[in-house]
Amino acid sequence: MRILALESSCDESAVAVHDDAAGLLAHEIYSQVDLHRIYGGVVPELASRDHVRRLLPLVRAALEAAGTTPAQLDGVAFTAGPGLIGALLTGAALGRSLAYAWQVPAVAVHHLEGHLLAPLLEDDPPPFPHLALLVSGGHTMLIDVAAPGAYRILGETRDDAAGEAFDKSAKLLGLPYPGGPELAKLAGGGRKDRYDFPRPMLDRAGLEFSFSGLKTAVALAVKDHAAKNGGAIDATTRADIAAGVQQAIVDTLVSKTLRALESTGYDALVVAGGVGANRLLRERLAAAAARQGAKVFYPRIEFCTDNAAMIAVAGMARLKAGKVESTAIRARATWSLSELNG
Repeated sequence: MRILALESSCDESAVAVHDDAAGLLAHEIYSQVDLHRIYGGVVPELASRDHVRRLLPLVRAALEAAGTTPAQLDGVAFTAGPGLIGALLTGAALGRSLAYAWQVPAVAVHHLEGHLLAPLLEDDPPPFPHLALLVSGGHTMLIDVAAPGAYRILGETRDDAAGEAFDKSAKLLGLPYPGGPELAKLAGGGRKDRYDFPRPMLDRAGLEFSFSGLKTAVALAVKDHAAKNGGAIDATTRADIAAGVQQAIVDTLVSKTLRALESTGYDALVVAGGVGANRLLRERLAAAAARQGAKVFYPRIEFCTDNAAMIAVAGMARLKAGKVESTAIRARATWSLSELNG
């Protein structure tokens, strides 16, 4: 089977072609980072308009790169949620329309399921069942993954996601958008022990997360230092704050994940989502999981952030399971991963 997939949930326009025998044949992506950078974050209306401009040319490019014609496709998958509703609707409208014109099934894909299944694109895919840590700008959760389409949320954030804590802390330090990678880069030159930021909910049983208190602590540290130094923050202090933030987030994620591994008894861990590209998190999790006899599986770095290759993998699984769309064009800004079960 061969499938074309579209991703447009936020600020990346992406298209991929995937074959269940030959693997990933093509993936094209256009990032809107430069468009949104001057605003310090994603502007939903601008994101939607840019998807309208970019998606169809990307479809043509992906089909050409894959050496594929519409007649060779068995389905069209698109991200139907969660995400920015206008951005989602552009991909849903195009995906459903192409499927109708080409007379193939349309498959609505949950964005988070795409992240969870992204490691299946690698030469050494994870076995099922396994534990997954899904950590991004909008989500932080631990998930029991029994099989594709069978998910049980073990714990999630009560407020801010880990990626949001990275991004908001970066903004407080005056770093450019997107802030998370910039903060991680700055942290590499800082002292991780100068600022002892809170590790939220580590003193409580369970697998839930909370990062709003950490974000507040960073804001107070920045304000306090600036007040004592004429409103300025020197480069050394900025790096030390960045290092403290990164250390607090990674400590929290690693500790909760180890608890989940112990409680499930699994020996395989998938780390997915944009924050999964963080080097310190990868190093700490690999070492800690190995001590518990578990192996960590990641998608390659380019597939940690939003992309259509992961949507193609998830779409292929749902197409084979007969989970196809009607002729309606539907998208959902909010959509619980638990609703996919059954």
